[in-house]
Amino acid sequence: MMRISIRLFYLLALISVLITACQKDEGVKKTDPQPQADTSLKISSSPGNYLASKGTLTVKIKDSTYTFNAEQDSVAFVNINIDGEEFYGLTAINKDHTVSFGISSSGMPIDELASYVSGCQFLLKGTGKSNQEYTLIRSAHLQNFGTIAIEKYNQDTILAKGTFHTFLATDTKSGSPSYPVDGSFELKLK
Repeated sequence: MMRISIRLFYLLALISVLITACQKDEGVKKTDPQPQADTSLKISSSPGNYLASKGTLTVKIKDSTYTFNAEQDSVAFVNINIDGEEFYGLTAINKDHTVSFGISSSGMPIDELASYVSGCQFLLKGTGKSNQEYTLIRSAHLQNFGTIAIEKYNQDTILAKGTFHTFLATDTKSGSPSYPVDGSFELKLK
């Protein structure tokens, strides 16, 4: 089961990085830009991956805060179906391709509902061999891997708004020290 979870996480991370890195200028599917009066866009009418055009995703780890701005960086909300299992998440990579982040949860995004984190990775590209990688690890001392709380999803011009909390480590070995990671996002389609 653990091998499947790790493989699934890396598959989601790879897909999300490819989506955000390769399609910023090519355009990713967008919802109807004309808001509907007194109704929200329904989740079932807009599955898929969406590239935000405005808004921010903020990640706080250790003593540092990293902010991805959708107007210049690639920030996406992704919905993935793998062998009948639904997953959703956020991915971001900065304009210079030196900082990237991805977080995912099983299920579908639902307004005002928190779900458990199933995968997360944060990468910092340094000079030479000083790259830093933080990843979610399955550790005996951590029973809760964190949550993603969706406040709004796919309503009018709001693509996704919410917060997340998880724990990441620099080593994939069980028992490695973990660092709390907190973040927020408010992404818009136009």
